[in-house]
Formats: sequence, C-alpha cells, structure tokens
Amino acid sequence: MVDSWTTSIPETVSILKANIKLDPGFSAFYSWARAHNVPVIVLSSGMVPVIKAMLEHLVGPEAAEIEVEANNVQPKPPLNDPDQRDGWTIKFHDDSGFGHDKSLAIRPYADAVAKMPPEEQPTLLYAGDGVSDMSAAKETDLLFAKKGHDLVTYSEREGIPFAVFEDWTSILETTRDI
Repeated sequence: MVDSWTTSIPETVSILKANIKLDPGFSAFYSWARAHNVPVIVLSSGMVPVIKAMLEHLVGPEAAEIEVEANNVQPKPPLNDPDQRDGWTIKFHDDSGFGHDKSLAIRPYADAVAKMPPEEQPTLLYAGDGVSDMSAAKETDLLFAKKGHDLVTYSEREGIPFAVFEDWTSILETTRDI
C-alpha cells in the first residue's frame, strides 16, 4: 500500500493540512500538560516528519516539544529524496505486524516509573482508537478509548479497563482530577 503513494513528503503534508482537523480539546489538554510539566508523547503508526509537521500546523510552534515515536521515512531509489515525488518509502519503527508495536515503546517508561518511590510514581495515560493501539492497551495505568472505534470493542472483549472519550475535553477533565 505504501508504495502506491507517489507524493513527496511536502505534498503529503500539504494535503493533510488541508483535510485534517485537530481533535477538539487537544490544544487545551496540551496547554494544561505543559503548564503542569506533564510530558506528552505521541505514539503513532504514522510517520515522524508528517506527524511533527501536522502538530506544528495544528497546535503551533510549542508542539516541537512533543516527543513523537512513530515510523519514519527513508529515501527510495532511484530518486532517494523524500522531497521529490516517489522519492521515499516508509521505514517501520520495528518488525511487528503494524510496523510499530506501541507496547514496546511504552515499556521503558513503565519500567522507569516502577523504579520510582510509590509516592513519586506518575500515572501513565494512553489515548487511542484503533487496531494499532491494541498492543498498548494493557501497558498503561489509564486507558482512554475513542467512542465507536475498534479499541473500545477490543478492550471490552479482553476485559481491559478503559474510559471512553469522544474528544480531548473529557481526557483533560479526567487528567486534571488525577
């Protein structure tokens, strides 16, 4: 499927900027997180340069502080230039079926938290919606699953506790109370 994409990375970002809107409440959540020194990390099956460009476009320059763990892009012969049409391909984050097993990305954070004194341990939160989020569902203290999406169905079937969210407004409300 990825090889069917022929746009350059800048063209891809331009198309996405014209067609994607930020989930309601995310900007307020991110502002609150920054003000309270709560790190925000994006785990995605997307591609780092595209996600970073979209975050900067949708959130503003302060989005540069958001850590992004995702797939990347790599030059593709014969052009070998992601800024050219058909000059790039995806470089998967790992060898898992989704190209990015998000549970593997969460574990180092969970391990670091587990080594902290109990009174200093932060709550690990995760918000997701789809199939690529399923591996991460069991790895956090509080899972938010987007209403009407696959992660809700999976979590119910597997008996994984979660809170349903429609947008980031409810995530912010819950997070403020922790």
